[in-house]
Amino acid sequence: MTSKTPRKAKAVMTIIGAVETADLPDLGIRNLPMRVDTGATTSSLHVENLEEFKRGGKNWVSFDLHPDIHNVDLGVRITTRVKGRKKVKSSTAELEHRIVIDTTLRLAGQEWIIKLTLTNRAEMTYPMLLGREAMQGRFLVNPSQEHLLSGKKKPRQGPTSTTRKSAGLTP
Repeated sequence: MTSKTPRKAKAVMTIIGAVETADLPDLGIRNLPMRVDTGATTSSLHVENLEEFKRGGKNWVSFDLHPDIHNVDLGVRITTRVKGRKKVKSSTAELEHRIVIDTTLRLAGQEWIIKLTLTNRAEMTYPMLLGREAMQGRFLVNPSQEHLLSGKKKPRQGPTSTTRKSAGLTP
């Protein structure tokens, strides 16, 4: 007599692009542009005027966020509890000590809690970077596309055919 163990159903994962837009409802932020980065472990958020303080014996943080990358005059002040601290290697290979918060991410009709490090991403194009811990088991990434979820999908800008020819990448 053989016994068959029922197989778990495979999760169907949504395909997202290299750039998407998400909401951070706990922080009151909607339509925040973000870079999807499978090379980054942790997600990060661009903040300014970061201030840490204690409230009721707990660590808290207050910061400014500019959710509209086209209008830096529009900003919001956010206060939330600190979850912890993390050492992160930045895009410039420098080791940073960052504050970590927990917050809800809303993307592709799903909501879940993610860890988000707070840092200065002023030199970066997008105010948020979505790392692989936040999307693990939920999404597959098509790095050649952007904005797949919004319906405004478009191919990422890559080297032109002239550039490819001069680099010896085409016959």
